Amino acid sequence: MSFRKIDVDAYDEDVLQETELYNPDPREPAQVLSDAKQKQLAVRSALNRGDITGALNVALDSPPYGPNVEEAKNFTLQTVVSVLNSTKSTDVPNVLRSLSQDEQDTLMKYIYKGMGMPGWGDVSGSVLLGWHEKLTEIAGTGCIVRVMTDRKTV
Repeated sequence: MSFRKIDVDAYDEDVLQETELYNPDPREPAQVLSDAKQKQLAVRSALNRGDITGALNVALDSPPYGPNVEEAKNFTLQTVVSVLNSTKSTDVPNVLRSLSQDEQDTLMKYIYKGMGMPGWGDVSGSVLLGWHEKLTEIAGTGCIVRVMTDRKTV
C-alpha cells in the first residue's frame, strides 16, 4: 500500500469540518425560498413608495446561508441588486450611513457575490463598484476584512 494514497485527515481527530465553522440555517430550503420571495415583494413595495433605506433593510434582513439554499441565495442577490440599481448615486452615502455594521457587512457580501457572478459585471458592474467605493469610505476596510473572513456566505 502506497503512503501517498492514504487520506491522513481521515485519521486525524482535530480536522475542522465545514459544518463545524458555523451553525447552519435552521429553516428548511423551501421555507428559505419562500421567505426570499416574500422579501422581494416587500422590497418592491418599499421601492414603489420611494423608501430606498427601508427596501435595503428588508433585503438585507436574515440572508439565506448554508448548503441547499442556492436558489434562495440567487433570488436574494437579485433583490439586493435591484435596490442598488434603483438608487440615485447622490442618495447612496445617506442610505449607507443608516445601515448597521452587520447590514453593511451583509451588503458588502452581496456586492462581492454580484461581482463574482458570470455576466453580472456587464449589467451592474459600474453600480456595484460605485456602491463598493462608497461603502468602503463609510464602513472602512474592516468591513472588507470581516466579509472575507466570514464563513457564512450569501
